[in-house]
Amino acid sequence: MISEMRMKTLALLLMAAQPLSGWAARPFVTDDARLTTAGSCQLESWTRLYRHSTELWALPACNPLGNLEITLGGGGASIDGQPYTRDEVLQLKTLFRDMETDGWGWGLAVGTVRHPAVHPGPNLLGNRYAYVPVSMSFRDDEVVVHANLGWIRDRASRQHSVSWGLGAEWHWTSRLTAMAEGFGDHRTRPYVQAGLRLSIVPDRLQLDTTVGQQWNAPHAGRWISFGLRFTPDRLW
Repeated sequence: MISEMRMKTLALLLMAAQPLSGWAARPFVTDDARLTTAGSCQLESWTRLYRHSTELWALPACNPLGNLEITLGGGGASIDGQPYTRDEVLQLKTLFRDMETDGWGWGLAVGTVRHPAVHPGPNLLGNRYAYVPVSMSFRDDEVVVHANLGWIRDRASRQHSVSWGLGAEWHWTSRLTAMAEGFGDHRTRPYVQAGLRLSIVPDRLQLDTTVGQQWNAPHAGRWISFGLRFTPDRLW
């Protein structure tokens, strides 16, 4: 149970903002050096199923100024024999170098996760985090690699952790993409997952699924996820 809850927190902290392009997005936990299209918004939602728990998430994100992506959303978990839990996330993300075909890019994301059921205090803040996303394109964007390095402060334990993520995606066709990644922090064994992304309407609507688990963890720590991502064109 502890591994499942820790995975949920790590996944949320690293997934808070996802880009609009067909490169790194759901179902990745490792973020990329891309932003939602300027003057537009997107919505990512997914469910993650464990043997003893179910999670539901929705993370809307907008880019009103051109180089500042704002994510405000959250989700919750239903765990056997325990009360329903909720999390709320606010994140800001910007880029210092745009990734181009066969090139690389990088940026910075900062955010906070609030846990209403835990009563984090009068400032209404929970865990705080920051990370640097780096993306590299190869073979005319057929293969794209993403890496994250960051920091997490757990308000309850007052511990500071180093977070990381490393993932790659392969564009088999214009509609089908395969991905694999590992992620975690320096205090725990890494988590790994692999899956597929299918574009129903190119650059607008996609579905995805993954399977994953914590490395060398009991079977109860395994999960399967299903996601939907809607990315409308420029809205204003």
